[in-house]
Amino acid sequence: MPSEPTMSEPRRANAKPKGRLLVVEDEAYVRESLGAVLKGRGYEVTLADGVDSALDVLGKIPVDLVLTDLNMPAGGGLELVKRSKALATGTPIVVLTGFGTVASAVECLKAGASDYVLKPADPDALEVVFQRAMRQTSLEMEVNYLRGSSGAEANMPIGESASWLRVLKMVRAAAPTDSTVLLLGESGTGKELLARLVHRLSHRASGPFVEVNCAAVPVDVWESEFFGHRKGSFTGAIADRHGRFRLADKGTLLVDEIGAMPHEAQAKLLRAIQEGEFHRLGDEQPTRVDVRIVAATNSNLTAEIAAGRFREDLYHRLNVLRIEVPPLRERPEDVPLLARRFVGEIAARLGQKPPAIPEQTLAEMQAYHWPGNVRELHSVLERAMILDPEGGLASFDLVPVRADPRVASAGEGLADTDDLTMRSALGRTERAMLLEALRRSEGVRKEASRLLGIDQRNLGYYLRKHGIDPDHPR
Repeated sequence: MPSEPTMSEPRRANAKPKGRLLVVEDEAYVRESLGAVLKGRGYEVTLADGVDSALDVLGKIPVDLVLTDLNMPAGGGLELVKRSKALATGTPIVVLTGFGTVASAVECLKAGASDYVLKPADPDALEVVFQRAMRQTSLEMEVNYLRGSSGAEANMPIGESASWLRVLKMVRAAAPTDSTVLLLGESGTGKELLARLVHRLSHRASGPFVEVNCAAVPVDVWESEFFGHRKGSFTGAIADRHGRFRLADKGTLLVDEIGAMPHEAQAKLLRAIQEGEFHRLGDEQPTRVDVRIVAATNSNLTAEIAAGRFREDLYHRLNVLRIEVPPLRERPEDVPLLARRFVGEIAARLGQKPPAIPEQTLAEMQAYHWPGNVRELHSVLERAMILDPEGGLASFDLVPVRADPRVASAGEGLADTDDLTMRSALGRTERAMLLEALRRSEGVRKEASRLLGIDQRNLGYYLRKHGIDPDHPR
């Protein structure tokens, strides 16, 4: 008997399905009845009449949970559990039977089933089992993601300056909504911490917080990184993989350095944000997710749009709640607060007693311009406490970048420009450093990266940002 691969109820306007279920039952009447009940409860339902047809469905479309009968003529639920687990789909399976025994229950659970339910099953009880199984799967995915992540700190951002308090006020206003947040600011200003704060203050706080750095994703794998792939969908796809969008379901996705996203990827990202669905590589039907987007960048997106490197429609979709994060040099009154916190954290990690920071050192710190922002402040303090644990904070001699005549010369000729903003000045200095590194390295990217203290991937990003052709630098 052929399977019925697509019997999903049309989506009602503004109604989000609770999940996509695959119901496997050899008796047509029972199969249809279960499908009707579950559709009525807000699930998308696909029906299959046996193990082979169920595996065929699992090989083509994304499914959140399988409900299968235990006893079927051409291979039962236990066989489906074993064969499904061998495919490494990660889909939870609930076994349903009218002939339950302790032995059969144990055997199914040992084989990898998520749960075991006796017929006749109460619809309310079934729904509890479904939600528990899907939540457990989501938690396992999140744990696996976090184990492989960098484990960035999620401390509460602090500051008492007027500009920083305005930022925190906007974050608190934005957090309870589901609207997209766009964080703009230089590298090292704390955009990731603010994104985590948006998540923690939202109704999604119990869901996952997932991040992806667009500047660190190679062009040829970005689609798999964002949307995932099915085993065998391309050379090297040796197992199913969930992308960042699926991992962030019911939670928040931080799309960091979005200005570095390849232009060809931006249209697919826009559709995923607008529609709440995407096609995983190798899937015939879309995966639907409920994800809140927080985007961050240190790029000037309006300039990127003018240069044809960033889609204007994507910008307007992201630019709903725009929060501009000030650089540390514009909030010097926050330096002492941050320094004292960092000293305490670093001392605890090093097993040291937190040293006092002399007032003179704090004054020098407040006078310094901090091109690397909060991240540089943390690095300077950590270096001082490691290299000179007894007196490293008594002076400010360990600051890595002092006044340099070559950098100062970047200000020459400012009378010829109308743009005196700090961002513009830093951009000119950044461009000058790139050109100088390319000149000294004779265009060899590896050497230029070494001179600048960055990796080659980030060098490529900055070259694109400033429109520099490394083969013909001007």
